[in-house]
Amino acid sequence: MSSRVIRKLHGDKNLEIPGAALAADGDSDGAEDQDTAVTFTGGTKKKTNINPFDLLLDESNSPSESEGQAEENHETEASLAQADQTGQDAGKRKKKKKRKKSTRQHQNARSSEDNIEDDEVERSVKEVNRILGEAAPAPSINQDYNTTGFGSRKCSLGVEHKHLNPSNELKRIFGSKIIQAETRKKRNQRVRTLKSTWLVTAKENWPQIGKQGLSMKLLETKDGMMYFTLDHNPAYQAVEMKFLDAVESLRPDNIVAVVNMHPYHVNSLLQLSDICRLSEDLAMAAELVERALFALECAFHPSFNVALGTCRLDYKRQQNRSLYVALFKHILFVGGRACYRTALEFCKLLLALDPEQDPLAIILAMDFYALRAREYQWLIDFFEEWEPRRNLSQLPNFAFSVALAHFQLSQSQNGSGDSSLADKMLQEALIMFPGALQQLLDKCSVVVDSKMSSHPFFTLESNKNESQALGQLIQLYVIQSYHVWKEPELLPWLQRNAHTVLDRVTSNDPVIIDAEKKRGIRYAGTPPRNILRYIFLCDRKDLTPQGLPANQLGPIMSLDPLPPSDSVDLYTRPQRSRLPVETNVFTNFFRSLLPHFNIDEAEALVNENENHEEVQEDGGVLNDVTARVRTLMESVRDLMASLTHDSDANESEGDETDTA
Repeated sequence: MSSRVIRKLHGDKNLEIPGAALAADGDSDGAEDQDTAVTFTGGTKKKTNINPFDLLLDESNSPSESEGQAEENHETEASLAQADQTGQDAGKRKKKKKRKKSTRQHQNARSSEDNIEDDEVERSVKEVNRILGEAAPAPSINQDYNTTGFGSRKCSLGVEHKHLNPSNELKRIFGSKIIQAETRKKRNQRVRTLKSTWLVTAKENWPQIGKQGLSMKLLETKDGMMYFTLDHNPAYQAVEMKFLDAVESLRPDNIVAVVNMHPYHVNSLLQLSDICRLSEDLAMAAELVERALFALECAFHPSFNVALGTCRLDYKRQQNRSLYVALFKHILFVGGRACYRTALEFCKLLLALDPEQDPLAIILAMDFYALRAREYQWLIDFFEEWEPRRNLSQLPNFAFSVALAHFQLSQSQNGSGDSSLADKMLQEALIMFPGALQQLLDKCSVVVDSKMSSHPFFTLESNKNESQALGQLIQLYVIQSYHVWKEPELLPWLQRNAHTVLDRVTSNDPVIIDAEKKRGIRYAGTPPRNILRYIFLCDRKDLTPQGLPANQLGPIMSLDPLPPSDSVDLYTRPQRSRLPVETNVFTNFFRSLLPHFNIDEAEALVNENENHEEVQEDGGVLNDVTARVRTLMESVRDLMASLTHDSDANESEGDETDTA
């Protein structure tokens, strides 16, 4: 650009341009870093509105400029590229450099101001600390806790927010485009936004949540642990009583009515989820559990942080058990969708609520989800941290799973290939729990050689003297984890170590006798309540809880299975008014065919009828006749309902046949 055009742009003929210092190296970085002084004379003048592109056109159309002035114009252009902040007359490269320089200068100036403010704040804080003393540091999520009762277990039970969302895991498995296809269709249909939560993601079709009467309060803080409890106000308690009446009526429509009136009543949602699951509507069942978790999280105390691992919830309090059961059911649904990493994260969250008691025995599932999620190192670290206090090696699932985790790490790409530690741990597991081998091989449909199949140490007949508790633990592990052993490299490794164990049995290794003594002492008696709760909530067809407590009368509710003996109850289950019925050998026989028949309950019913008859002696014959008529009418109604249902089914089948 010529000097004439530059003067026209700045509107001043007396423009002085010091180009000598930058003429030699106008395009170098050193020239960009130097500060160019531009002096304007003639006072302040009004800026003229000139289009820079017109000036370029004027320059291209002016033949009067000589070639001798080209070098001078080039030097002038390099100087003005630094002086002019607008940079409209410079090239793209010079614009970028000028922009970077001005940004750097602005940041330096801003950082200087921030440093001054920070220094003033630091001086004020130091002055306050000098007067009042140093304050204790606040706990953070990444901080390791060394408090009593928890120790260093925080690192193994730490919950990561990103792993609580099963959609993130599905994106890693199937790709984000496939998972986001349906959400992209509904993105423009959103009418309202629900509260953002950690445990679940609220859906657009859920109703708006308001003051539901459910809250959480902090009871105490002890040894670094915060103890909370859920609280029900009188309105919520009234809804809870309606729900209990609906459950006692044995009519699902009554439960649906409670949910329609109170869409965020937790126990109603959980019970309706069980009804949907029994009718094989798993999608709706899972959504109802998620809505229950959403309602519970909206009631959390501000200090109740699931990621810290220092928040406790007493299972003895009846109102707290809904959170335990909701988390357990959510783990089952998430694991059923093959989101094993997410299920493992929720297992850690559930265990952190009460790590000492573990009321739902979720520790029986953590090893399975860790292996399926290929979190081998986490499983080993968890086992090493908890083994001194909980004796996890005495559980069949951890005895086999930790050995398998060591083997997988040794065979991985970064592994050493040395499986000696894994072999040692697997042999110890086979010696301690010999009854698991044959069941595991049968589930995997593996035919072994005659030496292993005929040896009395591994046969099922030799383990008939196992206690009921140990038998259920082994059966539970085999049913739950036999899929993990179907990998091609695992079964040969299992059989090789089984042959080594047989050699040790033949040589009368004292470890074999010691393990037999331990089995007879440690697994005597009935299974603990938490293991029975786990088996009941898993609801597996091939596994039923055995060894129920002697004081357990009546059916077991899925919302509160086997409550603790020292339970702190807020509600009492309403008893239906029983009409006197005839009890004899035949009626007891037919009742024994029912799945929930209990002989103790039948005896209690007989005693109740006898007492009722004694009371009716003063009431006369009229009351007796009225009661019998009511009983007959109820039987007729049930019979007509069943006949109507059968006729409707036959008509529908006939219509389908006609249409076909």
